[in-house]
Amino acid sequence: MEQTVEQFSTRLTAIASTQRMRILAAVAAETTHVSELARRLQMSRALLYMHLQRLEEAGFVTGRFELSDDGKALKFFEPVPFDLRIDLGTITAAVAASPTPRPDLPGSE
Repeated sequence: MEQTVEQFSTRLTAIASTQRMRILAAVAAETTHVSELARRLQMSRALLYMHLQRLEEAGFVTGRFELSDDGKALKFFEPVPFDLRIDLGTITAAVAASPTPRPDLPGSE
């Protein structure tokens, strides 16, 4: 699947964070729910959710809800296999798949 330069940039931005890389590594090691993951990473659940949302939007993780034995909804995250290649060919293809910016239109840069 060809991606535009904007999509490629979004994926790179999502993964270009040491915290998100640690989160992704932890999720890859074991699928777990957010509260447990927050404890393991010593991070607030709110901050963890923000990072997980960025990773999910970029296609690096996927989340699903499960009910615990006591009836609580727990959100579990698991990794999505990916191969992220950054080379001149990938960048050239992403630019080619993107609409040409028009300097005369605001927001087209």
